[in-house]
Amino acid sequence: MDQETDTGKTAPGNTDGDNRHVQAVIQQAELELRGLLKERAKVTKRIGSLKQTINGLAEIFGDGILSAALLDLVDPKINSRQSGITPACRRILMEARRPMSARGLCDEIQRTMPALLAHHKDPVATVYTILGRLVSYGEATGLSGDRGKRAWLWAAESENSSLAPDTGSVWQQAPGSVIPSGI
Repeated sequence: MDQETDTGKTAPGNTDGDNRHVQAVIQQAELELRGLLKERAKVTKRIGSLKQTINGLAEIFGDGILSAALLDLVDPKINSRQSGITPACRRILMEARRPMSARGLCDEIQRTMPALLAHHKDPVATVYTILGRLVSYGEATGLSGDRGKRAWLWAAESENSSLAPDTGSVWQQAPGSVIPSGI
C-alpha cells in the first residue's frame, strides 16, 4: 500500500489518477500568471513612457497646458505614500535617460532630497535593494559595464541593448537581470 490509502484512492502528492485534473488547473494558472506578469511589465513601461512624454511637453509649454487632474496623475504631490526613496529612484531614473549606478542615485537623492537618506545606515544598500525591485517590476533594466560595474536604466529607455554613458564605456544587460520578454 505504497501510494494508495485503505479506500483505494491515490495518495496526496501523486501526479497519477485523481490529481491529473489538479495538475492541469495548476499548469493553466501558471500560464495565465506568466502572461499577466508580462502584460503588467508592458503596461508599466508604457505608463513610464507616457509620463515622460507629458512631462517633456509640460516643460516645453509650461505646466498650465496640463489639467489639474492630469498634473496629479503625472506628478503626484508629495504625500505619505509617495515621499519615499522608491519614488525618488523612479523619478531620477526616468529623468536621467542614461545608466546610473546605485552610488549615482544616492548622490542625486542626497543633492535633491537629503532628508530621505538621513536615517539610513547604508543608503547605497537601500538604493541597491530598491533597484532590484524596480527590475523585477519591469520598471528598470540592470546593466553591467566593461569592468563589472552595475548600473540601471529606466525601462522605457532600455530599448537599445547597449548604451554609452558619460564615461564612454559600453553597457550591456547584466547577467541575471530580468527584462520581461516581449518588451
